Amino acid sequence: MRGREPLVTCDNCGRKVPRNKAVEYVKVISFNTNMHTGNDVNFSTRRKVYYCISCAKHLGIFEKKKKMARKKVI
Repeated sequence: MRGREPLVTCDNCGRKVPRNKAVEYVKVISFNTNMHTGNDVNFSTRRKVYYCISCAKHLGIFEKKKKMARKKVI
């Protein structure tokens, strides 16, 4: 199946979008236990999430990606 991209689910609204049209965003999730005993546990993980164009614009992610692309070109 040439020219057919796999569908991914938008993390915000649940819409099915082709992967090449979706906005890919790396979400960093960090957990911290602030126990007063002195042995704090810090855990962080990265998760790749996909957003459709309309949700990415609404959340402001799409504009950030354009600014980052402009910075790399200059």
